[in-house]
Amino acid sequence: MKTFFSLLFIVLFFNACTSIPSVKERIKISNKLIEHKQIRKEIIHTNDFSLYSLQKISSCKTLRIYIEGDGLAWATKTRISSNPTPINPLTMKLFLKDKNSCKIYLARPCQYTNDKKCEKKYWTSHRFSKEVLSSYLTILDLLKEKNQNKNFELIGFSGGGAIATLISAKRDDISFLLTVAGNLDHKYWTSKNRLTPLSSSLNPPQFAKKLQKIKQVHLIGEKDTIIDSSIFKSYNSYFKDTSKINHFIFKDFSHQKGWEDNWESLLLNYLDNLAFNKK
Repeated sequence: MKTFFSLLFIVLFFNACTSIPSVKERIKISNKLIEHKQIRKEIIHTNDFSLYSLQKISSCKTLRIYIEGDGLAWATKTRISSNPTPINPLTMKLFLKDKNSCKIYLARPCQYTNDKKCEKKYWTSHRFSKEVLSSYLTILDLLKEKNQNKNFELIGFSGGGAIATLISAKRDDISFLLTVAGNLDHKYWTSKNRLTPLSSSLNPPQFAKKLQKIKQVHLIGEKDTIIDSSIFKSYNSYFKDTSKINHFIFKDFSHQKGWEDNWESLLLNYLDNLAFNKK
């Protein structure tokens, strides 16, 4: 009997260790997604980080930017992941579903790259830090210089929604902001869920005065137990003028389920046609 339980422990231990795909396997998943598609891969370098990107660009006035979620930030509830490359790159899948001919996917720092500046704090406490935000601002400058586009539409999933919102607060060329299950107020989120505060991260509500000028729509899954509607409500409470802010809750959607299957119609209803009159 003792031998049986010893063997059972060993089996369970190795199953637990092998249940998370390796970084190579996660990269292989993403490469498979873009196989046979006219998508160009490029690592874009900044003084802060080098970010992995997927690009499909033609001549256009508006460039649509997709920003990935937090990825595999934690291996378990108590152990930080050694690499944040996503297991399920949902934002990448949404990017590939989008028929727009002027679009770019941007991963988060340390996803899909071997950046020497990567430290675990950049997918935990510093995930929305000034240096992280700076890398995205620089990349948008580089893209604009190269492609001569007039403005940007930003789409962010989960933590990528926070990044997209922070970018919107720092630029004057953002025509529209769309978040999917966006972490729009991480201070409220960590407090509500009794999580360790993101001590060195910027928080979107800090910039409410600037953000209230941005047309924005926030999509939320009713069954989302990670980023529920209360996160948006907390974010929204910081605004004196909410006329350009809208949100929609989808009954059968969770944090990751529902978005990919319905993405084309969601884009049509909430971005391409907008939830507002496009001027």
